[in-house]
Amino acid sequence: MADRGCPLEAAPLPAEVLESLAELELELSEGDITQKGYEKKRAKLLARYIPLIQDVHTEAVQAALAKYKERKMPMPSKRRSVLVHSSVETYTPPDTSSASEDEGSLRRPGRLTSALLQSHSSIEPWLDRVIQGSSTSSSASSTSSHPGGRPAAAPSTTTALAGLTAHAHIDLHSAPPDVTTGLAEHSHYERPQVASVRGIPRGHGRNVLETADGVPVNSRVSSKIQQLLNTLKRPKRPPLKEFFVDDFEELLEVQQPDPNQPKPEGDQMAVLKGEPLSVGTSGPSSLLAALQLWGTTQPKAPCLTALDTAGKATCTLTYGKLWSRSLKLAYTLLNKLTSKNEPLLKPGDRVALVFPNSDPVMFMVAFYGCLLAELVPVPIEVPLTRKDAGSQQVGFLLGSCGVTLALTTDACQKGLPKAPTGEVATFKGWPPLAWLVIDGKHLTKPPKDWYPLAQDTGSGTAYIEYKTSKEGSTVGVTVSHSSLLAQCRALTQACGYMEAETLTNVLDFKRDAGLWHGVLTSVMNRMHVVSIPYALMKVNPLSWIQKVCSYKARAALVKSRDMHWSLLAQRGQRDVCLSSLRMLIVADGANPWSISSCDAFLNVFQSRGLRPEVICPCASSPEALTVAIRRPPDLGGPPPRKAVLSMNGLSYGVIRVDTEEKLSVLTVQDVGQVMPGASACVVKVDGAPYLCKTDEIGEICVNSIATGTAYYGLLGITKNVFETVPVTADGVPVSDRPFTRTGLLGFIGPDNLVFVVGKLDGLMVVGVRRHNADDVVATALAVEPMKFVYRGRIAVFSVTVLHDDRIVLVAEQRPDASEEDSFQWMSRVLQAIDSIHQVGVYCLALVPANTLPKAPLGGIHISETKQRFLEGMLHPCNVLMCPHTCVTNLPKPRQKQPEVGPASMIVGNLVAGKRIAQASGRELAHLEDSDQARKFLFLADVLQWRAHTTPDHPLFLLLNAKGTVTSTATCIQLHKRAERVAAALMEKGRLDAGDHVALVYPPGVDLIAAFYGCLYCGCVPVTVRPPHPQNLGTTLPTVKMIVEVSKSACVLSTQAITRLLRSKEAAAAVDVRTWPTILDTDDIPKKKVASIFRPPSPDVLAYLDFSVSTTGILAGVKMSHAATSALCRSIKLQCELYPSRQIAICLDPYCGLGFALWCLCSVYSGHQSVLVPPLELESNVSLWLSAVSQYKARVTFCSYSVMEMCTKGLGAQTGALRMKGVNLSCVRTCMVVAEERPRISLTQSFSKLFKDLGLPARAVSTTFGCRVNVAICLQPNRLGKLAEQGTTGPDPTTVYVDMRALRHDRVRLVERGSPHSLPLMESGKILPGVKVIIAHTETKGPLGDSHLGEIWVSSPHNATGYYTVYGEETLHADHFSARLSFGDTQTIWARTGYLGFLRRTELTDASGERHDALYVVGSLDETLELRGMRYHPIDIETSVIRAHRSIAECAVFTWTNLLVVVVELDGLEQDALDLVALVTNVVLEEHYLVVGVVVIVDPGVIPINSRGEKQRMHLRDGFLADQLDPIYVAYNM
Repeated sequence: MADRGCPLEAAPLPAEVLESLAELELELSEGDITQKGYEKKRAKLLARYIPLIQDVHTEAVQAALAKYKERKMPMPSKRRSVLVHSSVETYTPPDTSSASEDEGSLRRPGRLTSALLQSHSSIEPWLDRVIQGSSTSSSASSTSSHPGGRPAAAPSTTTALAGLTAHAHIDLHSAPPDVTTGLAEHSHYERPQVASVRGIPRGHGRNVLETADGVPVNSRVSSKIQQLLNTLKRPKRPPLKEFFVDDFEELLEVQQPDPNQPKPEGDQMAVLKGEPLSVGTSGPSSLLAALQLWGTTQPKAPCLTALDTAGKATCTLTYGKLWSRSLKLAYTLLNKLTSKNEPLLKPGDRVALVFPNSDPVMFMVAFYGCLLAELVPVPIEVPLTRKDAGSQQVGFLLGSCGVTLALTTDACQKGLPKAPTGEVATFKGWPPLAWLVIDGKHLTKPPKDWYPLAQDTGSGTAYIEYKTSKEGSTVGVTVSHSSLLAQCRALTQACGYMEAETLTNVLDFKRDAGLWHGVLTSVMNRMHVVSIPYALMKVNPLSWIQKVCSYKARAALVKSRDMHWSLLAQRGQRDVCLSSLRMLIVADGANPWSISSCDAFLNVFQSRGLRPEVICPCASSPEALTVAIRRPPDLGGPPPRKAVLSMNGLSYGVIRVDTEEKLSVLTVQDVGQVMPGASACVVKVDGAPYLCKTDEIGEICVNSIATGTAYYGLLGITKNVFETVPVTADGVPVSDRPFTRTGLLGFIGPDNLVFVVGKLDGLMVVGVRRHNADDVVATALAVEPMKFVYRGRIAVFSVTVLHDDRIVLVAEQRPDASEEDSFQWMSRVLQAIDSIHQVGVYCLALVPANTLPKAPLGGIHISETKQRFLEGMLHPCNVLMCPHTCVTNLPKPRQKQPEVGPASMIVGNLVAGKRIAQASGRELAHLEDSDQARKFLFLADVLQWRAHTTPDHPLFLLLNAKGTVTSTATCIQLHKRAERVAAALMEKGRLDAGDHVALVYPPGVDLIAAFYGCLYCGCVPVTVRPPHPQNLGTTLPTVKMIVEVSKSACVLSTQAITRLLRSKEAAAAVDVRTWPTILDTDDIPKKKVASIFRPPSPDVLAYLDFSVSTTGILAGVKMSHAATSALCRSIKLQCELYPSRQIAICLDPYCGLGFALWCLCSVYSGHQSVLVPPLELESNVSLWLSAVSQYKARVTFCSYSVMEMCTKGLGAQTGALRMKGVNLSCVRTCMVVAEERPRISLTQSFSKLFKDLGLPARAVSTTFGCRVNVAICLQPNRLGKLAEQGTTGPDPTTVYVDMRALRHDRVRLVERGSPHSLPLMESGKILPGVKVIIAHTETKGPLGDSHLGEIWVSSPHNATGYYTVYGEETLHADHFSARLSFGDTQTIWARTGYLGFLRRTELTDASGERHDALYVVGSLDETLELRGMRYHPIDIETSVIRAHRSIAECAVFTWTNLLVVVVELDGLEQDALDLVALVTNVVLEEHYLVVGVVVIVDPGVIPINSRGEKQRMHLRDGFLADQLDPIYVAYNM
């Protein structure tokens, strides 16, 4: 006897040693002993017999992991509170574990050796033929350490493996382009992993690290990122070739097929024909004829025994009872159910059968009752709750089948969820159903002579079996009467069933093999079925073996998980005997892990009477019913075989024995021969059904009268599946009869045996390679510690991200698993799958025990799990994303071309017929008020003139939160208050002309008076936002900084703020001793100044405008008197402001346009300003809109933050406001003051919301200004005094641009709604006297219309320069005095620092010229340079916010070439981890970027300035200094 299964075995092992080994294996897989203890005991047992045997799959996984020992991965950091949530029912009683929809998956069953192997001479090179029980079988990626069955040369497996791992190349396959360029090379040392959790003292365990720019960063976040970078350091992809990619062809890389990939080389296969189906003359002519025959001639013969959870027989149904009860039910269904005096059911109607798995007797009666009444039974699962996994799809099936009646039992009906009326509740998506309880007392006895006319031999539908597809949709497979009969006869012949045999059935009797064997074929042959309920198996996994024993059953029907469970429970059960079995049918023999269960089971139970040839794996599918089954030798079956296949070959659909990489092989067993009367062939999976070659994997197709006939009501896919015509390579059909596709992948081996390597439903196509979900599950289950996964519950599926399948693995973790365990297990699983399958896992998620949706028999409901993952409803407790390694089809990074000079650009634009992008507002010289402009050069003069000519004309009204006027100022009042301030400054403050004065006031008239007081005495005012009393620590240092940087000689303020600046609390935040003189202006004496200061020239400094940019730089710009008056004049002309106007302002008065509108414009133009401090809206959101309505303001100004507060806060209150009389129809223009891209969605929702209050549809518009020029664009008033003269401007226009082109600084207009389109709204009309040009950011040459460039501006009201820049002293001098490098080189421009473009629109302006629209895209400082392209944070953020409803806000920034996404979670902390995958997906899909770090924080953590703009740089600093207190930080690998 030659041993071909395991060449390392020296001698056959005695049975008792085999048994002890098996027990040992099981103890280990149950976690009862440690790995170390197991190895010790095992070595002791085997010492006398063999040098060494290793469990092969584990060995493969361990060897694979050994390679990776060096790699460290950063652990995600998690807030304590997130760690605590575990599942509701963590400690439930034992439950099936499962990996695929209907299988209980196994924790690696023991792989044991058995000697007694037969020799055969003809050995196929890639097949390892053995009798059951070789040592090389394994779960899924079974691995064998010897090539193709030849004896291994190495003395022992371990040394061979050691050598292998020593020489293994660590870089296994493709991975990301190097994301770490720019990192200092020496920073490769290991860093301690400190979990970022609250409660660790700050500063503990940190180490200093330098960033790319050499800035020392001190935090554990940065050390984590450093670790991440180190793991990503080694580029796995070849460097990209240098070539130019046209900007618009930014296509995804298509993975090129590997020239060395294995290709099929065999001959074309022939169609395989099964033995003929012998129609026995003696047997009944149909199933119902059989029922009648046995029911009348053998009424006492047992038909079905049902057991309770204690294993006691609760009821044995005899054939007589089955016949009489079925007749009774048929009579009731046909004659006693009426609606509106019509019979409720007609022959051929579908009826739902809703029976629990514990009640096979009632099910059988219902099934045969329907057949007798010529109704079509549709068995479905019992719905437990109104929202079961997949229940909606079952409802869809019932609806499409037109089901109106459901049959059930009394007990089951009582347990169903009820509506308040007491009726059975309507389940989500279900049609309205009538429920009929079929217990005896509810049925009517038929008259003696009544007999149904059932025809049960034709092509009419007999029953409908449901099937759930990979996507989760449920379809009904119709089985005709003739198919049903043929299936029963084929099974009878294949299994050699005889009259009165006993069969124990563990399977679900409602569908699949459980129904075909245990309900249909059994009746055909008058067999006795012992049905073992799932609930009993959970309590006592040995129950089926005990029943085989006690009933002397000849056949048993099980799944591999039942064998596995019984192995775990069999210790100490010495008295069981399986010698009565002649067939042990393994219904899921096609599963990759069934082989190891079969082997282990045989090893243990051979000593208890189980004969090796009894084990009969079979393969089936809902469409083709039974596809193949292994026959025992006495029924003419050939000896069983095994195939050891290369995993790599399989992924290319080719059968190869593995010679190179001995770690990754799949061992499969045959599932026997084709069914009697059937033909089978294997066709290509994709495209037309061409026959495969003999060494090629394809989909098995069957032609037989015993297959299903259609998907009910779905003609299209029915044709594709049930009417396939396989063709040869030349396109010739192989048969004139159609074949049915089985959904099974496999091949035909020697002796015409069928081998199945996977299911089409579990197929994941990554790049050009195919992987099977079950194989990946098996590899994950073999990773130590195996007991980490709760009950072996793992789901693997693929999701499509960026046009390719990405593998997702979700596992339930044990309730007691620690963070460290989880993370370690995850990283090991990644490495094992990478090594054995050579494929990257995109996302690995761990969920608490018992939280994945369950399939009817306790397995994992895969499609529902996938749905939850995609909707962000999975709620994992740990996530690891690996987009860097998986996503290899990103577009090529943009290669910057050698610089094209500005001159060539211009010539290029001319040639292309594109005009240079420049535009200007109306000419000031042509406007009528030029003499007034000369008089109004100095604002101090204007105020004196107004106080003299119109003393009582009101200029300002200040409102408080209640909407009452708290202070007003007429021209004369303001003048007098300003004089008092000036006097105080000169006398008390002893200031000279030209000194700087900080004005620290709350928004109000005091601030305005103080400003003019400064001008009156020649001082230079600097407005400063007062510190927030509740938040001195962060706001006071800014105040102090501005006071110091602006070199203010004095601080003017109110009494309350003066006290605050000198308080104890203030002393904790700043050094209060170094304040300059602080004057409180609340009660200064009424004094006049001797003479009001008049500046010697208009170019003298008027005021300093200090602001903090979004990038966190504090800078003050200088505004001269000339610029100040020019600014007021431009605004006056653009907005048509004059003394009779009233405007409402809801802005902060401290810098930019807000300051100008609040303090300067009213005095210049004489209009009345209603001042609404934005802070007051926090206590009364409707304050601003009520004021606009009350004062009938035609023009109003606000900021985005104000608009957002109104949209969010007043959304539901428009009705109440209308009742209060708020009416906005007076508004002509509502302008949003901003230094950013217009927020279209916000302005649109604001317009829509307040349309109900009369707000005109076109009223809302935006403005644009920045540091160098606070007002570049304002949307003009459309109706006014000058309307007759035609000065009405056109509406703001919106264009849609291609976001991909923008990344290349190109502007390409597209249609609304086209993919990658981005809507941009014009930023307002350019002010009179302002000229704008678009310049190249680097060459400073002028650009054409189709380019994105920096906006440069030239105008009389440009600021004259920086007074100081704090935080970046090197800021370019040319911000204010830039010249073009080509073209008009004379004009002096100011650089705005914003990117934008100009577009000539179809509209005309007042002068009849075509209107030029300016579009602002974003700040240049904020843009992210990634993969050679320019990204605007707001675009990425918009995508992320759309990804999940719990994302309240988002901000992105880069750090050492990693994209960091910070997300505010508006929901439960438990749901935080759902966002990681969704954020990563959406950024990949829409922006082709891989997210490096996802940080999930509480709402309000992202800092926002007073203008409503995100302070991303502050956020970045907070992240690096570890100050964000994140809920979770995920480092994507």
